[in-house]
Amino acid sequence: MQAKPSAVIIGAGVAGLAAAIRLSVQGFDVKVFEQASHPGGKLGYFEANGYHFDTGPSLFTQPANIEELFALAGEPVEEYFHYRKMPDSCFYFYEDGTVIRAAAEPDKFAEELYRQTGEPVEHVKQYLGKSKKLYENVANIFLNYSLHKAAVLWKAPIGKALKTVGFSQMFKNLHQVNTGSFKNQKVVQLFNRYATYNGSNPYKAPGMLSLIPHLEHNEGTFYPEGGMISIANALFKLAEKKGVQFYFNQPVERIIHYNGRATGVVVNGKNIPAAVVVSNVDVYFTYLRLLNDQITAKKILKQERSSSALIFYWGIKKEFQQLGLHNIFFSENYEQEFDHIFRQKKVCADPTVYINITSKCEPGIHAPEGKENWFVMINVPANVGQDWEKLRETCRSIIIEKLSRMLKTDIGRLIETEEVLDPVLIESKTGSYQGSLYGTSSNSRMAAFMRHPNFSRQLEGLYFVGGSVHPGGGIPLCLKSAGIMAGLVQADQQRKRHH
Repeated sequence: MQAKPSAVIIGAGVAGLAAAIRLSVQGFDVKVFEQASHPGGKLGYFEANGYHFDTGPSLFTQPANIEELFALAGEPVEEYFHYRKMPDSCFYFYEDGTVIRAAAEPDKFAEELYRQTGEPVEHVKQYLGKSKKLYENVANIFLNYSLHKAAVLWKAPIGKALKTVGFSQMFKNLHQVNTGSFKNQKVVQLFNRYATYNGSNPYKAPGMLSLIPHLEHNEGTFYPEGGMISIANALFKLAEKKGVQFYFNQPVERIIHYNGRATGVVVNGKNIPAAVVVSNVDVYFTYLRLLNDQITAKKILKQERSSSALIFYWGIKKEFQQLGLHNIFFSENYEQEFDHIFRQKKVCADPTVYINITSKCEPGIHAPEGKENWFVMINVPANVGQDWEKLRETCRSIIIEKLSRMLKTDIGRLIETEEVLDPVLIESKTGSYQGSLYGTSSNSRMAAFMRHPNFSRQLEGLYFVGGSVHPGGGIPLCLKSAGIMAGLVQADQQRKRHH
């Protein structure tokens, strides 16, 4: 019997877990090395005084990406993972007292926008219809194919995509597309917000990002039972079931390469050979630390970093009937907020505040009876040496003041337990350079093509997955990156066999 080819995966984030499952299904003997003591990467979790907190991404869309991995592995997903569709995608709060309850169904959503803002129902339906078409014809190319290999792109339905993309998506920014689509400024602001889904600025990012709302409003948002950490746990269990070996608290020191080929990794001073090496580490750190290639690392830094986050985890000793699972409290001057984040690298004095409350879906489990677990986040610039100690204090007061005003309750007095996550901690805990959540931003027309490919052009046998490479950050895209990588590995292995 022929021995299985070996694969090493560096990092057990969501993309690393998905990569491990896919390669083991392809017949590789897979080992995963992770510097932390647990799987999940940015999908972290902790408990404090009876409150449960997911520490990272909080929005769950496209459960099909996860179901696909179980189908591929021949395992019943329902034995590992449960989720349910949410009736509302988000609750929006504006300073003048307007509240928009964004239903997950396009018709209901359009009616609500008309009721609260007077925006014609037709405008919303047209926009979401275009969003769907863009997603189906364009995003599917971006998300399922490598943009960096001609032979792969040749198979993609490019002609159809180009027909779908109008002038405005190509040459206007997202704010311009939204201003041309809606007459009410509140509605424009609501749809501008989707640029933040990949850490970008709606006043700079391409109009193409208008395909993102499709996921939330046409396909819907979901809640994974047990919170977001259950996604990481389910994939980890599935990988183990497929024979993947995990090594926690074992950081990879470097990638071994010889004659233009990656041949393994060094862990604890020992060489571990592999036919395939997959990095789920921020691509900048992969070059800088694991390949000792400072020239390529510097090139990666030429691209603008995505935004980061400042997150407060608050145990709140009260229930708020007017809040849902996802809540947004908008700033009055959105453009100014993004100018602060991206140009001035500062935090705006009136930030938009996002609150995620999983106890809304699992009351009494994620927070004690009659209380709520608040994940409170604002977008902030990536870390370039700002005084985060001071910023944490300032932002805390600003957020409490804003929420107290808009919810007409003294929020400060209700906080029973508190933890904080800032860009410096995000970098040290998850290895994201400067704490940027999505690697590079999408603030230019060519940004999608500038993202690092899922393979190495210099070293055969080296591949990349995760939020800092193609197609981008966020759980759905990280899972897609593993799919693209697995396809490239398969093609490369077949080519080898034929030679």
